[in-house]
Amino acid sequence: MIIIMEPEATDQQIQNVIDTIHSNGMRTVVNKGIVQTVIAAIGDTHKFSTDLFEIIDGVRKVERIQVPYKLVSRDSHEDDTVVTVAGKIKIGGDNPPVIMAGPCSVDTEENMISIARIAKECGAKMLRGGAFKPRTGPRGFEGLGKKGLELLAQARKETGLAVVTEVMDARDLDLVCEYADMLQVGARNMQNFSLLNEIGLTDKPVLLKRGLSATIDEWLLAAERIMDKGNYNIVFCERGIRTFDNKYTRNTSDIAAIPVIQRISHLPIVFDPSHATGKWNLVSPLSKAAILAGAHGLIIEIHPDPEKALSDGPQTLNYKNFKKLSEEIERLISVISSTSPV
Repeated sequence: MIIIMEPEATDQQIQNVIDTIHSNGMRTVVNKGIVQTVIAAIGDTHKFSTDLFEIIDGVRKVERIQVPYKLVSRDSHEDDTVVTVAGKIKIGGDNPPVIMAGPCSVDTEENMISIARIAKECGAKMLRGGAFKPRTGPRGFEGLGKKGLELLAQARKETGLAVVTEVMDARDLDLVCEYADMLQVGARNMQNFSLLNEIGLTDKPVLLKRGLSATIDEWLLAAERIMDKGNYNIVFCERGIRTFDNKYTRNTSDIAAIPVIQRISHLPIVFDPSHATGKWNLVSPLSKAAILAGAHGLIIEIHPDPEKALSDGPQTLNYKNFKKLSEEIERLISVISSTSPV
């Protein structure tokens, strides 16, 4: 249930609504916009009539939110949310798309420093890299663990890039939080509810990838779970979904999910063309398609020698191709900005 206040509602009238919600055993999320304040009542709202709030001075109208993702929904927060990473990087709203680049798996100190320098040179604001890697089989490379986190931190110190890396297990959460500026929830963990609960108790920004076969509603509900625990700093990441055809692409790139999420939710969304396609020569066209669709950023895999990368080499760009793509994206963003209505 959301309570929309009159534009001229006073602070005391707003507080009266909040007190009424709390006294009836519900929680509140208050969104103060430029024109008016919207208060979301979270809890067993079905037990109460809208009349309970409509009679309070300063209330303009009361609406029931029918979708189960109340906190994530744009109904309860009309303005775009901008997520800040490392105190300086803005993702969402009218901010320029943020580029995150790095290897699928952290490997050597030399490579990480080299990758971070190239990423920064090409305009990336964030360094990605897996220290913990999910593998279906028990004998695949599963990352360097703490050593990988230390190499990411070293590369951050060298270049100033913020670090985004995956946390796979709640037992590793404190360790990853110590090194990361942003926590990535991978596709295989989108419905790891115990992990989502623990991440929701942190204050770290979250990059929430879509599950391999997850519907958009399931994806939204995963974000709702994190927000319900108190962490509102969430960025969605579309990375393609598993469908019937994987001969030519690793996954099916759901570009349409970008504008769909933006219509339904106030949270920002970025696109992962590397996992969405699985082919390095498809990363560039899909990146540009995502920017045109309105993505707030891209997360791209790069490596000095993709053939020697410890994982996902076929979908990884070498430096030459990444530089070319970065230049094309910069020009594309410039054209979009110059043609946007004032």
